Amino acid sequence: MLHRHSANRVREALQDTRVVLLAGPRQAGKTTLARLLAEKSRTYLTLDDATTLSAAKSDPAGLIRELDQVIIDEVQRAPALLLAIKESVDRDPRPGRFLIIGSANLMTLPHIADSLAGRMETIRLLPLSQSEILAQPPPRFLASLFAGRAPQPGPLLIGSALVDLVLAGGYPEAVARKTWTRRQDWYANYVDAVVDRDVRDIANIDQLDRMPRLLRALAVHSGQLINHAGVGASLDINHVTTQKYTGIFEQLFLVRTLPPWHNNALKRLTKKPKLHFLDSGLLAALINLTPEKVAANRASFRPILETFVFSEVLKLASWSENRLTLSHFRDKELDEVDIVIEDRDGRIVGLEIKAAATVRSEDFSGLRKLAAAVGERFAFGAVLYDHERTVAFGDRLAAIPLSSLWG
Repeated sequence: MLHRHSANRVREALQDTRVVLLAGPRQAGKTTLARLLAEKSRTYLTLDDATTLSAAKSDPAGLIRELDQVIIDEVQRAPALLLAIKESVDRDPRPGRFLIIGSANLMTLPHIADSLAGRMETIRLLPLSQSEILAQPPPRFLASLFAGRAPQPGPLLIGSALVDLVLAGGYPEAVARKTWTRRQDWYANYVDAVVDRDVRDIANIDQLDRMPRLLRALAVHSGQLINHAGVGASLDINHVTTQKYTGIFEQLFLVRTLPPWHNNALKRLTKKPKLHFLDSGLLAALINLTPEKVAANRASFRPILETFVFSEVLKLASWSENRLTLSHFRDKELDEVDIVIEDRDGRIVGLEIKAAATVRSEDFSGLRKLAAAVGERFAFGAVLYDHERTVAFGDRLAAIPLSSLWG
């Protein structure tokens, strides 16, 4: 059993919050974590059970009325249950009564978000981070950068070892499989299960058969600016439908849109968001990228590596006590910063990702523009690269090893 760095947040939330929602993609380890943390006396219900699901849909208030401390799994299958939970915790506001688990982002549903405001804390659990896989403590990566210094590297993984860990991704069952072929089989079955089951739970889709093909088309565009018309054209889907279906994949924690960073000091900035997958292993499987193909063409590794770093940073941000927002920077001259991180005090950290073992001064052009635009608010700019050494490139600028993400 691998320790999850979100465990302490769940424990703390159960001590002072009436409803705790553990949300994330299917098969990320939510149920395992919830059952590990919960008291033995806590009732466990799953809406994957046909009888329980029928009761939740036909008489949600009746099902909730008899429950005190409970785990309810796959709650997105019966959203009306959340309104019954609201009524229950309004009558009995003791903390920690409901630990609910969802494989879809319920807070995108307005009536749910409004009804549980102030009563529920949402904790997101994404697939395993590299530090969790390596049994390392929560990394100090972001804390170091916001303190204006380069973080310490973790256990060194470079070259082919880096490729292997990135292509493996973070889903526990996929990581446990030893060969790339077996992992591909798992990811193929995973996509089929998500489309056949989870999509039906949260949306009324009249072209369900196109969803797997759309997911693969989106995979080709991961790490790029979103162009719904371009993605849908090859599938004969208009841009409105493509955008709607992409939103469903986002609700299911398969993809994430990264908004553009903007600042009044810079007038010629790109205003389009970027699309990212939330797991590099799933992305690699969708585009059939193998270690052998990366060895033959290293350029193919860059988009997968960017997805991997983005996902790792999201996980690091979710464990941070500092509330952080993520965006990307690109101007009309195509200078860019892959990930811009801003804290509540307005301090800025910029990350550029490079799949090579060499970094040049020009790789910092976007970071230098970002630093000039925000002035003293700029905490640090780093180019993450496939090497073991940290190399300074000026004031608050450095090339740092990718292993710093799990240091």
